[in-house]
Amino acid sequence: MQAITVSESFKKMTIKAILSICLFIVTYLALIFLAVIFTIICAYGGFAIIMLKPTLLTVLVGVGLLAMGILVLFFLGKFIFKKNVVDRSHLIEITATQEPQLFAFIQKIVGEVKTDFPKKIYLSAEVNASVFYDSSFLSMFLPIKKNLQIGVALVNAVSVSEFEAILAHEFGHFSQRSMKVGSYVYNVNQVIYNLLYENDSFESKANSIASVHSYIAFFVGLSLRIIQGIQWVLRKIYDIVNISYMSLSREMEFHADEVAANVAGSEPLITSLLRLDLADESYKTVINYYSDKISEAVKPSNIFPQHQFVMNFLASENKLPNVNNLPQVNLSNYNRYNKTKLVITNQWASHPNTEDRVAALQKLNISVKENKTDKAIVLFKNIDVVQQKVTDNLFAQVTYNEEVKDEKTEEFIETYTKNYRANTFDTIFNCYYDNKNPFYFDKDSFESTTDLTFNDLYSDNAVDMVYTSIAIERDIQTITQIKNGDLTIKSFDYDGVKYSPKQCDELIPVLETELARLKKEIEVNDKAIFQYFLQLAQSKGLETEYLNQYKAYDEIDKSYDEQFEIYVKMMNATAFINYNTPFEVIEQNINTIYELEKPFKEQINKLLNDERYQSVITDEIREHLNKYLAKVFVYFSRPDYDNESLNVMMTSIHQYNYIIGRKFFESKKELLDFKVKITKQ
Repeated sequence: MQAITVSESFKKMTIKAILSICLFIVTYLALIFLAVIFTIICAYGGFAIIMLKPTLLTVLVGVGLLAMGILVLFFLGKFIFKKNVVDRSHLIEITATQEPQLFAFIQKIVGEVKTDFPKKIYLSAEVNASVFYDSSFLSMFLPIKKNLQIGVALVNAVSVSEFEAILAHEFGHFSQRSMKVGSYVYNVNQVIYNLLYENDSFESKANSIASVHSYIAFFVGLSLRIIQGIQWVLRKIYDIVNISYMSLSREMEFHADEVAANVAGSEPLITSLLRLDLADESYKTVINYYSDKISEAVKPSNIFPQHQFVMNFLASENKLPNVNNLPQVNLSNYNRYNKTKLVITNQWASHPNTEDRVAALQKLNISVKENKTDKAIVLFKNIDVVQQKVTDNLFAQVTYNEEVKDEKTEEFIETYTKNYRANTFDTIFNCYYDNKNPFYFDKDSFESTTDLTFNDLYSDNAVDMVYTSIAIERDIQTITQIKNGDLTIKSFDYDGVKYSPKQCDELIPVLETELARLKKEIEVNDKAIFQYFLQLAQSKGLETEYLNQYKAYDEIDKSYDEQFEIYVKMMNATAFINYNTPFEVIEQNINTIYELEKPFKEQINKLLNDERYQSVITDEIREHLNKYLAKVFVYFSRPDYDNESLNVMMTSIHQYNYIIGRKFFESKKELLDFKVKITKQ
């Protein structure tokens, strides 16, 4: 691999990071110096008081003073003894004897990158690869061997060349001396974080000392006040160091990408980056599927064929090409539903966004030395055994109440596909309705017939209009937050032009005008859609059924907003339960809940007796809601909440939201399915 020149941006961020470290060191040494002086004064003062008149009272005061000084000094040094140990309970270690081909593959990569071979290699289940190590304060000064974690769902979703690029990226973080500064900033970050937030054991020790006597407790309390002041100073330093670290971290990602491109070429890293979101979504889908099956004691012996199926299934649903049994995602697919033109640099982000990484890799344009298109699973000696072992480890943490039943991949595919179809709209509509609703129009408002075709109405351009309008609405909300000071930033870009917060008043009206124009065009298209299907239904003698379907949906749609508003009010009114609240305030809030419960319970009663909602009200839901309606619950009686009563209410609130949301979805789907039916008749 050729030597990689460190970019000017990387150098700039490195200098900022070094300066932030220097700032911390100077501040920390000043705090230590003051703490040592303070401890000496406390010790001298305590000793002097005891010597002045040795009594129990003076001894307690003297010990209290000494404890105050020592606690402050110990607080500033406690991070030295802190070790950050990575949890390995979900990992399975593998050896070269078990996986010789994989280890040889990794050895070749570390040789090209010019870094050390991992101390240990572990397998996990997820879509991920990472280098990790246990760290402590001494990590800043002593060399530490790193471990490699490989997600089996990752190798399930990439080719050999893509896997090579991903591992080269991970090793690239440690390939040059210039990257060492990142480790220093990271460790300084950990030190300050420890001093600010990881204080359970320290507070426990302080409480133990305070429990000796009330006089000593007084001085311990004073030391904690002093420590709060120290934390205020450190919090300011932490913000500076953390921003420097995040900025440097983003540059390190670009650097590691360049290392990877030099090893495997630009294209394999690009294609893997664009696919990983789909792979991760598919993995989480399978995990969530089996989370819902815990009560039935159902699990798979091997989760990864199911992960592969979901990934390819979702790719097919989104019309993505499949090459060598791997979906191919390009930038236009990746950004299809993200039409925002607003760019705010997230100073707290540790990684640049995928689009920026892809653009940088395309600019490098390093050719692929050897495009190895086989899936990365070929690197394992016996992938089926590995996958089953990792699956067993993944589900070992789950407690089942009965004998576990193994679900075969074929059963999963059948159930998953059925559930997916029941919970999504037909792909014939090109995702037009995924984030918008159909609109009902008076059939007598049409003066002439439409000549537009189905493909015209649901074209990519029509879909783009919908998602562009959604993006502009969100952009207006965000820019309004910037204008009002709710979002504090120095500047932002919109459509390639830089704006300051003061210029928000100029930009917002422009976007509102554009949004109004788009909504008008969408309304014209929606009216044409209504007319197209009306004409189609008339030609097939289904006009009455078509209009009835639309009216039924329209009634549910109009009811939903009012129903959802009641849900929001109940959620807002009960939010205080999650926080420490004075008794008087609790009682006032409970009275507010009682007032809101009257219309809320009326709505629930209406739903339980409304024929239209019976399809989404299960026996279990009905039983619980009737229990809630049957009496007035007492949620609080000093000094305690009645948790059982609160649980009845909160479950009822969530069940109510499920009923109205599910019914709205079902009515929308019924209408769209009817459109599909008359289209295909």
